[in-house]
Amino acid sequence: MGITERKQREKQEMRQRILNGARKVFLQNGYEQTSMRNIANEISYSAGVIYFHFKDKGEIFQELHKEGFSLLLRQLRVLDSVIDPFERLKASGRAFIQFAQENKDYYNLMFLVEEPLKNTEESGFQIAKEAIKYLHDLVLACQQAGRFKDMDPEYLTFMILSATHGICALFCKDRTMSFEHKTNKELMENGYASFVTLLEKG
Repeated sequence: MGITERKQREKQEMRQRILNGARKVFLQNGYEQTSMRNIANEISYSAGVIYFHFKDKGEIFQELHKEGFSLLLRQLRVLDSVIDPFERLKASGRAFIQFAQENKDYYNLMFLVEEPLKNTEESGFQIAKEAIKYLHDLVLACQQAGRFKDMDPEYLTFMILSATHGICALFCKDRTMSFEHKTNKELMENGYASFVTLLEKG
């Protein structure tokens, strides 16, 4: 490996180390209480090293968002081979829930840690819109196949996302304790199955 390649690899490794440390700090402190110095302390480097790779904490936060949504979209795209759009829609919800179960930290950052954005068009959150578009396109495909004919696709997309996100958010924030006689797995899997039953009647 040449010097240029080695330096590039070391740069990427440091960048990833910063992101991994920042993810932990954002989750512990929230966006407002996180600083570049907090992140530097987490990975035992100076704040100057962090600024060499990222201009501010907002850029780091946005990069973590993009990582999470890219991972989610890759898992959803695996379902593109499912021909029936309604079956693909149901499987997408399960994939969404599985993503939350397996990537709790990412899910919290993507959906539950608040950042005061000034301009979402310039913030790097376009990939989040891409994930929503994926769901919206699935709803439209279902309508073309004869389902949900009299329903507004925007409202239906919002409803499906809200229901699925609610299941994931309760899990990620450990708010399922109130259901004393059901395990997390039972609540998430069977709760979603109950929601699917409602969709099948649509």
